[in-house]
Amino acid sequence: MNQSIPNQNGECLLEVRDLSTHFFTHRGEVPAVDHVSFDLKRGETLGLVGESGSGKSVTSLSIMRLIGQPGRIVGGQIIFKGQDLRKLSDEKMRQIRGNDIAMIFQDPMTSLNPVYTVGEQIAEAIRLHQKVGHHEARNRAIEMMKSVSIPDAAKRADNYPHQLSGGMRQRVMIAMAVCCNPELLIADEPTTALDVTTQAQILELLARLREEFKLALLLITHDLGVVAETADRVAVMYAGKIVEEAPTRELFKAPKHPYTEGLLRSVPRLSKEGVDRRNRLETIEGTVPNLLNLPPGCNFAPRCRYRIQECTTGEIPLLPVNENHQSRCIRLYEIGDEAARTDLAAQSK
Repeated sequence: MNQSIPNQNGECLLEVRDLSTHFFTHRGEVPAVDHVSFDLKRGETLGLVGESGSGKSVTSLSIMRLIGQPGRIVGGQIIFKGQDLRKLSDEKMRQIRGNDIAMIFQDPMTSLNPVYTVGEQIAEAIRLHQKVGHHEARNRAIEMMKSVSIPDAAKRADNYPHQLSGGMRQRVMIAMAVCCNPELLIADEPTTALDVTTQAQILELLARLREEFKLALLLITHDLGVVAETADRVAVMYAGKIVEEAPTRELFKAPKHPYTEGLLRSVPRLSKEGVDRRNRLETIEGTVPNLLNLPPGCNFAPRCRYRIQECTTGEIPLLPVNENHQSRCIRLYEIGDEAARTDLAAQSK
């Protein structure tokens, strides 16, 4: 069983232990999430990073117990405030979902109901979990819209989703997520498809709400810039597994897995004059493996510049770099030299 790094400070709110979620297709069993473990304490932001298909979103949906057919959680524990969510009844889980744990989905246009006003949709969440009347629920919905910096909230509450910009729709989704004061907020690619200015505003909003509501935030993204600016710790996923976990500043300064190193090398480097155009932008050779036909040993081995024979002969465990940092690589002490560092490290200070 993979062990997550224990929290040194603060109360642990969420403990994911050896979580496995598979999809049973006509072509075979797909291990979308494969023995994933991590902790999240109160008030902390954990960035879950990886390219498309790495298992990030499936991990978040598993925590919410929103995996539909043909998917199924096949193993592990999801311990929230001391109770295993996998053992709860559907009714009890519905009470927790939205009230104690809330989620912001990738695309607000598909998550919001097009035939109801945004104010009504926020108010419905409040009525469902807080047991208040229609009038009070609407007033609270307007207050929540104000709290996420939606101008003229009383008027905007009567708008339909298509009448709002992408940034405003995302703010509505955030208002809906935090309207019942959850203790854990899961944000799945909250800045996808937004322009740079709006992205910055949404990230600033999430940071403010985390402070205001004392939220723990699980931030799912493929954008290393978002992680550097927002997260306290980072867990990097590849082909359904966590391959590295560390405090944000340490991971950006000295990555200890070749996949993490490759992600950092592929980010444009900044200089005083702007983007450094003198050096060719590096890429990670090859493609993500087919989850139906994973390579032996390390899943990243076919693409790895550090690969040796031992990498392909057996399961590679998460190995400790120090008490706060671990990597799924047997050559971890040969990775993370000065060339792998980017100016993104400065953003995480």
